[in-house]
Amino acid sequence: MSLVEEVQPRRLPVGSVGHHATGWWAMLCGIVTEGALFGYLLFSYYYSAMQPHTELWPPELPHLSLALPNTIVLLVSSGAIWFGERGAKRGNASEELLGTAAAIILGIIFVTVQFFEWHNKPFSIQSSAYGSLYFTITGFHMAHVMVGLLILLAILIWCWRGYFGPHRHAYVSIAAIYWHFIDIVWLAVFFTIYVTPYLTGRS
Repeated sequence: MSLVEEVQPRRLPVGSVGHHATGWWAMLCGIVTEGALFGYLLFSYYYSAMQPHTELWPPELPHLSLALPNTIVLLVSSGAIWFGERGAKRGNASEELLGTAAAIILGIIFVTVQFFEWHNKPFSIQSSAYGSLYFTITGFHMAHVMVGLLILLAILIWCWRGYFGPHRHAYVSIAAIYWHFIDIVWLAVFFTIYVTPYLTGRS
């Protein structure tokens, strides 16, 4: 080995430990922006909830029969995509495909259950301030879930074609970060809309 080779720093392959692809930082900036959006929406909810109302807020206590199991489904999907990401880092194609596919299936279940819950609500987006905030907040989250599912579908196709491995898994990690973000946001939404009315009562 020459002296030049000895003093030159070793370059890490894209997607390896100690190196983040440009897309990773772009996704992080996007998450910060979207996190601020949800922060504003949840602030609007709390601010409106604290104001005097001529009608009950919320119109009915939230039902947890669908929302709670659906929350568990989304949390499990986060574990599934983590499993798929670990498979990509280890070069295990079976884990990649299984984890990513499971996350997609669980995400579809979440979306389906959410649509059923929307359908069963006795109020609409135009019926009251509460209805407007409820459907806006959950609707924005649903839109992010749909985007996440499209991203995971692309990752699944690439996994199936063998694009990823121990030294090439940045895209899987980027998709996983976005999916974890969706789960964290839902926990905040779930606590705000479904839990706080039981803690504070209706006004």
